[in-house]
Amino acid sequence: MVRITKEELLEKLFHEDYEQLKGKKLRITRLRIPGKEVCLAHVISAPQPPVYQNLGLHIGVHEGEDHSGESIGLIRFTPWEAVVAAADVAMKSADVQIGFMDRFCGSLIITGGLSEVETAVEEVVRFFRETLRFHTCEIHKN
Repeated sequence: MVRITKEELLEKLFHEDYEQLKGKKLRITRLRIPGKEVCLAHVISAPQPPVYQNLGLHIGVHEGEDHSGESIGLIRFTPWEAVVAAADVAMKSADVQIGFMDRFCGSLIITGGLSEVETAVEEVVRFFRETLRFHTCEIHKN
């Protein structure tokens, strides 16, 4: 993917009108047209407690349980409903829990041991790339 500057984008959008619009205030509305894409796949190996708490992943655990040291997998999809299939693939491929799933924004957070979370994220990305023919990103690990 080639990046272009803001000026190059405006010139492409407004063609011959660009010179007349230079220096004027413009109002641009951005749209996102969902494609078939996994646009974020990230594994956090040992998050600090504030990360876990601010994501709300400590809510709903049984008394005495502490999952704050578990790894976190973050995956983002378009179309957003794909998150339902991703959660199913993740749960069937490794011993992970669903920390958060948003079918209106396409966000999935899974938790568990590091190797389990890595396996689940890798399997989800592989499934979407090979079976569903989605464009996929690289998996980042931290």
